[in-house]
Amino acid sequence: MKKYQLGEFEEIVMLTVGILYDEAYGVAIKTEIESRLGRSVSVGALQSALRRLEKKGYLNSREGEANAHRGGKPKRYFRITAYGKKAIEYNRNVRDGLWRAIPEMALDLKFA
Repeated sequence: MKKYQLGEFEEIVMLTVGILYDEAYGVAIKTEIESRLGRSVSVGALQSALRRLEKKGYLNSREGEANAHRGGKPKRYFRITAYGKKAIEYNRNVRDGLWRAIPEMALDLKFA
């Protein structure tokens, strides 16, 4: 199971990088996650997750053009690697299998 292990936040970051594709850089990833999930994301937590995912080989990054608006600092853009694609597909398959294994009656609950 540890072969493609992803935490919940790591999985969210990976999927968001996929959604943003060529525009996946820190601020855009943060904004997209906050918009779609309605939860706030700290810059530090996001940067840590991006570094971990890159270290695991699930993402790679490249620097964009330097920008005077950013004080001459270039944006770092992220992309899912082939190994990263296997990781998110593995996680989706595991989750789908677990959902299919739940007996229908186990989720047939009524709220009072």
